[in-house]
Amino acid sequence: MNLLWQRFTLSSLPLKEYLNTSYLHRFMVGILGPWRQTSLLMQWGDTIAAALLSLVYTLAPFVSNSLILVLLVACIGFWLLLTLSDETTSVNVASVTPIHLLVLLYWGIAVIATALSPVKRAALSDLATLSLYMLLFTLCARVLRFSSIRSWLITLYLHTSLIVSVYGIRQWFFGAKALATWVDPESPLSKTTRVYSYLGNPNLLAGYLLPAVVLSLVATFAWQGWFKKTLAVTMFAVNTICLVLTYSRGGWIALVVAFLTGMALLVYWWSLEMLPFWRTWSLPIILGSLIGVLLLAIIFVEPLRLRVVSIFTDRQDSSNNFRRNVWDAVLRMIGDHPIIGIGPGHHSFNKVYPLYQKPRYSALSAYSIFLEVAVETGVMGLACFLWLIIVTFNTAFIQLQRFRKLRSIEGFWVIGAIAALLGMLAHGMVDTVWYRPSLNTLWWLMVALVASYWTPLSQTINQPNPEPALN
Repeated sequence: MNLLWQRFTLSSLPLKEYLNTSYLHRFMVGILGPWRQTSLLMQWGDTIAAALLSLVYTLAPFVSNSLILVLLVACIGFWLLLTLSDETTSVNVASVTPIHLLVLLYWGIAVIATALSPVKRAALSDLATLSLYMLLFTLCARVLRFSSIRSWLITLYLHTSLIVSVYGIRQWFFGAKALATWVDPESPLSKTTRVYSYLGNPNLLAGYLLPAVVLSLVATFAWQGWFKKTLAVTMFAVNTICLVLTYSRGGWIALVVAFLTGMALLVYWWSLEMLPFWRTWSLPIILGSLIGVLLLAIIFVEPLRLRVVSIFTDRQDSSNNFRRNVWDAVLRMIGDHPIIGIGPGHHSFNKVYPLYQKPRYSALSAYSIFLEVAVETGVMGLACFLWLIIVTFNTAFIQLQRFRKLRSIEGFWVIGAIAALLGMLAHGMVDTVWYRPSLNTLWWLMVALVASYWTPLSQTINQPNPEPALN
């Protein structure tokens, strides 16, 4: 059974041996190697790549989507230059992981979906955008293997999210004009301020802040020194408060899922050092305390109570009713294109959805990641996407076990990545803000963070990651 699981999750796949014998790898990687050896600029290749990624994650909340895509093009162009000029022996730097293979497989399915799409021109445009995100993952997975760059990018994102959160809290105190109908106009909360900071939408802000909440939580344990720990606690408090003030129900669900996951994994991390009593009862006590605090908050904080209750009112809430009608139309779309879908991206969706929508229920997406994947790439794409998620979490947990044995603080970042990914998936079940550039880049950053720690299963038990040389 264990062998079957290893094969399903590609844990025992001999990737290094395959790369050493692959003619395609030999032909592509290193073709510009002689030029790189004489180039002063390319001696700092990975550092320059980190600088380009820094621009993406610093500017993402503040600039237009078009500018983010331009920055992604620059990142991918430089990644291609790095790959073509790599040394063929630098397997640790340009490492291919099982996650890379699943990303490539999904991209291949998206290509087929584009070729068979009823709206090929629209699908081709969105395939290009999807390719940029997936190649961003490959660049992130490459440079995050360097601990200094990994620490820099995480710290940079946390400081950027702190600026975003401070401005969002300021909106709560001084008011902010609603840019869209974010609350049922007949609800008692129709006049409640929902903060959106620089992102223009409270649901989008909640999705953006979720990884920051989780990473700042684990940073309180990973960062050394009281000043850094105090900063991490401050970030955690400010980001959490701002996320709550978005009044995004999907964001709240994601926050609970991510927090519970993080707490469970932290208890698992410290269980080796716990007394038998705490090893058994610490997690139930934490979960019970959290549930108790949430129940008290729901009972005594009226805005929170009204917003939570609206989750269970089904079609009586206008937002719920809207999503239900969109989901009904999307399910009909999937029924008519079950195998390979209509093609990737919102342009394809916007071309086909009007043929199925109910009057007055226009939509830009399926309002669910899993329905969106199914309608874009069919059952084949959905199966591959679920496989990618399983392999990613399996890889993360294997590396967490390794770091737990070594008592390495890198394990805290693995915990943060797992909790953030689960929270983003929970939010994505009822919304598709995941497809916005400011969030999609974060999703692939978290996946790349997991991939950057990957080692072959044969090495995982006995030794840690070899740290590649930074050039």
